[in-house]
Amino acid sequence: MPFHDHMPAAPEVSHGGGLRASVAWAMLVLGVGLLFTAEMARREWLDARGRAQVMQQSLADAAQARVLVPLDTGAQALRAMQTVFLSNDRMDQQTFAEYQSNLRAQERVPGFVASAFARLGTQSAARAEYRYELVSPLHGNGMLVGLDIASQPQNLAALHRARDADMPSISAPFRLLQFPDADAAAARGMTVRLPVYSQGPRPVTPEQRRLREIGALAISLRLEPMLRQALQGRILEHMHVAITDLDAPPDQATVFASGVLPEGAAPQRRQVEFGGRRWELQLWPRSTVVETGGIWRVVAAGTIISVLLALLMLSQATTYRRALELGRRMSARFGESEARFRVLNELLPALVLLADGRDGRIVYANQAARNHLGAVLDTPLVSLFANPLLGGQAMAEATAGGSWASQEAMVVTAGGEAFWASASLAQVEVDGAPYLLMVATDTSEQRELTERLRYQAAHDGLTELCNRREFERRLQEALARRQGDADMAPFALLYIDLDQFKLINDVSGHMAGDQLLVQLVHALRAHLRPGDLLARLGGDEFGLLAFDIDEDQAQELAERMRQCIEGVMFVWQDRTYTVSASIGMVMVDRDGCTLKDLLAWADSACYQAKEGGRNRVCSYREDEDTTRRRSEMEWANRLRWALEQDRLLLDYQEVVPLLPSPENPIHIELLLRLREEDGTVFLPGAFIPAAERYGLMPLVDRWVIRTALANFTRLHACGGELRTCAINLSGASIEDDGLADFILDTIYEFGVPATRVCLEITETVAVRNLLRVVRVIERLRAVGCRIALDDFGAGMSSFGYLKNLPVDVIKIDGSFVRDLGSDPMSRAIVNAIAQIGQQRGLKVVAEWVDSERTLATLRELGVDYGQGFVLHRPERVLFQRPGGIRMPAAGLG
Repeated sequence: MPFHDHMPAAPEVSHGGGLRASVAWAMLVLGVGLLFTAEMARREWLDARGRAQVMQQSLADAAQARVLVPLDTGAQALRAMQTVFLSNDRMDQQTFAEYQSNLRAQERVPGFVASAFARLGTQSAARAEYRYELVSPLHGNGMLVGLDIASQPQNLAALHRARDADMPSISAPFRLLQFPDADAAAARGMTVRLPVYSQGPRPVTPEQRRLREIGALAISLRLEPMLRQALQGRILEHMHVAITDLDAPPDQATVFASGVLPEGAAPQRRQVEFGGRRWELQLWPRSTVVETGGIWRVVAAGTIISVLLALLMLSQATTYRRALELGRRMSARFGESEARFRVLNELLPALVLLADGRDGRIVYANQAARNHLGAVLDTPLVSLFANPLLGGQAMAEATAGGSWASQEAMVVTAGGEAFWASASLAQVEVDGAPYLLMVATDTSEQRELTERLRYQAAHDGLTELCNRREFERRLQEALARRQGDADMAPFALLYIDLDQFKLINDVSGHMAGDQLLVQLVHALRAHLRPGDLLARLGGDEFGLLAFDIDEDQAQELAERMRQCIEGVMFVWQDRTYTVSASIGMVMVDRDGCTLKDLLAWADSACYQAKEGGRNRVCSYREDEDTTRRRSEMEWANRLRWALEQDRLLLDYQEVVPLLPSPENPIHIELLLRLREEDGTVFLPGAFIPAAERYGLMPLVDRWVIRTALANFTRLHACGGELRTCAINLSGASIEDDGLADFILDTIYEFGVPATRVCLEITETVAVRNLLRVVRVIERLRAVGCRIALDDFGAGMSSFGYLKNLPVDVIKIDGSFVRDLGSDPMSRAIVNAIAQIGQQRGLKVVAEWVDSERTLATLRELGVDYGQGFVLHRPERVLFQRPGGIRMPAAGLG
């Protein structure tokens, strides 16, 4: 008997008049409340409409800016390709396609269809011909080859304007040939064009451009996806958008329409100008443009308050009726669930097949299997396996009651196509009969993604060369093969470092640097032998493994690579660059060397090439210079470990006033030390040269600055009474654009008065970077920091440029102070420095004061301060002494 037959009958409702009265009172209260709610909602709607109008204007402004973005991006891609032609105007289809792939226009430009180059052909009195010669991608765009883009007078005029001004031009909207079967909106497109000039420097006048013109570059774009992606989000959510070309004929004027546009309403209007054409944007608000959240909150609150009493009065009368309806719904849902269960197998995304266990023929395939495999019913199950042996093995294991689960197999469809699948096969019984149940999942996309990720992990995304990790893995494999085969032919390792590459990045930007690297790689590949491995190891560093090669052949190959790089002329916008490279070469022709050894030797040889004047090849040789360089590399690594393990130390030496002073202030200079893991302490002369060579000084200087300021009151026994703390800055730090910001931020973070910080810059650094030093000094002095010019007098023109340096303190070079008592010339120089300091109002400090006699002479000459062993021997700062309290200086910024 059905479930609902057991439901009790609904009781008859008595006191019908009372129920009707309750309903009447409830409706009266509800009506009054709803009238009040309507008035409040009306006022909220007026406010919302005003806010909506402001939002519409803002969205129209945003649309105007966004429409320009894909056009600018496409023009930038063309500009980058134009520079390639300026350095190599003999381009073939393969090279053109490779450059386009590296530019990644398909990813960066929405609606991208193709990039093409049209070469300038026969010129007659009537017009010139521009026929497409190179197209990328060629697939799907082959019909463009040979097409004359100047067949229309408007196109030809636009090309000539672009040629004379060297500026991009865009076409009127037109139907793209590549989409003959698409509707008008989907096939509507446009082209962005840029002229191409012959190899050489960029032409700067219209006459030069006309003489050097060899063709035009173009990017064709589908307008619908390009503009829909540019306007996606709030603009298209809240506004109808129509874009028309004001310079096109009426039948070609439509650029974009977001849908059926409203009639009669006044739109927001904006105008965009690009590439010699004007587009008008018209935007109408959609019906939901007014924010109704506040209105609905008012309506909801008023309605809830109004109906609460009515619901309470009516709830008793309707409870039974709702319960009965709920029961009926539950019964209906139960029936629906049962039906869904019956068809669940058909809806599974996995491929499910059932084969007769006696003859192995397929008797059932679910919908996913039928769609994926085709008509496979009544075919042998083993025929689905591309490898019949694997299929037979799987069926044998399943028939024997074993487990053949989650195995990778190549599966063949009824049409003969194959794909990878993860399959499981098991024996089951249905109505007492044996069957084989196969469940499979298509893993082709997953395998393809895995292969792509594996490729990306081993290759550089910009140049498509192997990256450092893959290069080192291949080098390690080559070393292992050599150790296992004593007769293996030698091979060479080349370390290639571009000279002055940073200059191009700084002047023309990283996009220019990336394009140069791509261009260099294309050029280098032409000089590789079969089997050679070229890799990008870092920003402007490359590695090359050349196998089966002797030293003379390796030297010849390295020289070819150097000449190839030197011969590349790179043009970017209005600048032309020539590049060169320093190459270090190591021959791997002996046993016992490790990966670490080879990389260190190649790096050492490359540095030798740079020190020898750059743009040359140097082979690794075991000599005194190489030993020193290897020692510096070891010190650089030890210094890196010391930084990471916080094993740098600070000593201080007092700078003592030489003239009587009632205040007796304490001034100190911080001196750097390095402590090894065994406790041995090294002076800076042991590791600073390595730090300077390997670019570690900015990191070291920042560590000193942050550590000193974080523990300022724990440097000296006088604590917070310390008047001045001097910190030395290296030349590499001065060249760091972020140094001044770092110092100022650190001073602010730890609350140290800037007037108590003195920063010392050596005279040679100041001379070498005069303009940069002056900018840094002025920023630091503006907040109160003091600046000291260290080692003054050691340079060739100390007195000449002193007037251009805004410093507070002069520190006389110690070589003059040391010989003060025995060398009249040193005495004269110290006397002159002291007098200049007095005239300019600068404090003068004498270093290397090591005797009472020298001290007396300095006082006689009027020198303000002295620093040396006779006055104070260096001591460890308080917070680094045993038991000292240290504040952490985490993070160098």
